[in-house]
Amino acid sequence: MTSQFRMALDRIPDGYSKGVYQGRRYGLQKTSHVGGRSLKLFARDLGGTDSISLNLYHLGSGDLLKPCEMPEAKVRDFVLSVVLDHPA
Repeated sequence: MTSQFRMALDRIPDGYSKGVYQGRRYGLQKTSHVGGRSLKLFARDLGGTDSISLNLYHLGSGDLLKPCEMPEAKVRDFVLSVVLDHPA
């Protein structure tokens, strides 16, 4: 996992937020688990049907990204490109 991706993911705050991706408004929900050792991000296009979903696990050997039923490239592009309304 690149540090650029991890930094972009870390700037998305826990809880609910909104942002723009590819000209579309998205609602994002980020939840940390196990004292921050894992997290879930779910985002939905507020005016359409698209969604983004991923889990990230912080392991001793490094981070493990697990996209949920979508290509990893789509998840990475969203995290790197979404423009938050109120960045952390």
